[in-house]
Amino acid sequence: MEPRIQYAQTKDGVSIAFWTMGEGMPLVFAPTPPFSHIQREWQWSDYRAFYEALSRGRKLVRYDGRGSGVSDREVTDFSLEAHVRDLEAVVNRLGFERFALLAGAMASPAAIAYAALHPQRVSHLLLWAAYARASDFYSLPRMKVIRKIRDEDWETYTETVGHLVTGWSEPEEARRYAALMRESVTQETLQGITREIERFDVSDMLGKVESPTLVMHPGRAPYPPVGLARGIASGIPDARLVVLEDALLLPWVGNAEAAIRAIDEFLGEGEEAAAETDVPEAGAFRTVLFTDVEGSTALTQRLGDAKAREVLRQHERIVREALRSHGGSELKTMGDGFMASFSSATRALESAIAMQRAFAAWNRVVGAHGRAPLRVRIGLNAGEPIAEGEDLYGTAVNLAARICGHAEGGQILASNVVQELAAGKGFTFADMGEATLKGFEKPVRLYEVRWREEA
Repeated sequence: MEPRIQYAQTKDGVSIAFWTMGEGMPLVFAPTPPFSHIQREWQWSDYRAFYEALSRGRKLVRYDGRGSGVSDREVTDFSLEAHVRDLEAVVNRLGFERFALLAGAMASPAAIAYAALHPQRVSHLLLWAAYARASDFYSLPRMKVIRKIRDEDWETYTETVGHLVTGWSEPEEARRYAALMRESVTQETLQGITREIERFDVSDMLGKVESPTLVMHPGRAPYPPVGLARGIASGIPDARLVVLEDALLLPWVGNAEAAIRAIDEFLGEGEEAAAETDVPEAGAFRTVLFTDVEGSTALTQRLGDAKAREVLRQHERIVREALRSHGGSELKTMGDGFMASFSSATRALESAIAMQRAFAAWNRVVGAHGRAPLRVRIGLNAGEPIAEGEDLYGTAVNLAARICGHAEGGQILASNVVQELAAGKGFTFADMGEATLKGFEKPVRLYEVRWREEA
């Protein structure tokens, strides 16, 4: 089934088209400007098979950049910052706190810039046929010839590039890609975009990328040279370079299996590491987190079982993604709530904030369509609970549950122990005073964790 095309709006008012497929760890596949058309790409079997392979066990996101495909065409700003805004709009619209980012060729500078500016959000950076400084790419003799053709003969330009990127032995593939290029963008817009991207230079940002990075280079690509990939791999700390000798410039044409295998192996390492959450130990100091969907019974009565279950599944997806991204251990789920634990109060708070921001993003989307919002309360406490098997018991756990029940939808409440553990770590707390909680003789001082961006 063809993915449903949706839209996100950038901070400068540009509508960006995107689709998603699959479930699991988010993988955002950035478009290579100026040639992308998410609707036409899906109708090409090689493209479609590549996307289906990428989406196995993951949520794949593909979007059209500004000025191309089914995104807004009436655009004049094609700066590096504008391309970063396109990516930012899509991931914010989907409520992703962390995601893997895949980008190729001309898309690589914007991907590198985003990863350097938002290290906490990019779990993995994957680059294909990449360069950091556009002048290194566009000064190549072959690129100078192609640029001249581009400005003089639109059809000859697209046919030539089609052959270069798909291989001269595949004339039908080359013609299809040339037609896709012409459908993706007008010649005038192409000239406007390339005038900007020819000036991109993120070489000074390479050292600021903290995400695990895989630099893949197709061995049969006519350009860019492998030396540009080596430059990126040497500039990004601990980056890994893989040269796929039999791969073409377009990863989905020719030996696509090699590209898929390299991507799966790299992302699989992160998924395995994320799955290795902390196992409770007897007497270990833990931070315990509870979530609870506000008004879940009323929600079921109002929407019916099936639709209410759809809403609750969103709660489960968001919570599990935040736990996985921040090293939390899911201990149990109660249908409309979770119990989790962390070895670090900082990571527990970061996870809670990620959850509320993702819930807020989802509510903005469903609210625009008149659907029910998802309001979730979160409570945290820290102490030395009793561990039995993979579960936790005791006063520390009971207090965390009571704190969660005392919170309102959209609120994060923490005990004074958690507030003290996180002092000086950059969190904003509001003293809510003492509260009398069921089952506890003495009042408990509570703190609200401010999670909205303006906080």
